[in-house]
Amino acid sequence: MPQKITVVNVRLPPDIILFLDKLVKKKIYSSRSEAIREFARQYVFEERDK
Repeated sequence: MPQKITVVNVRLPPDIILFLDKLVKKKIYSSRSEAIREFARQYVFEERDK
């Protein structure tokens, strides 16, 4: 069964947006959203195991 996804609007400073755009340009991530999702997922998994 697919997991429900909730849309969340996030405001970020320009320097972080530039960094995300570089990751997308290098094709490390396909979009800013994908990068932010991955970063959030990693952080949650790391903190949950503490």
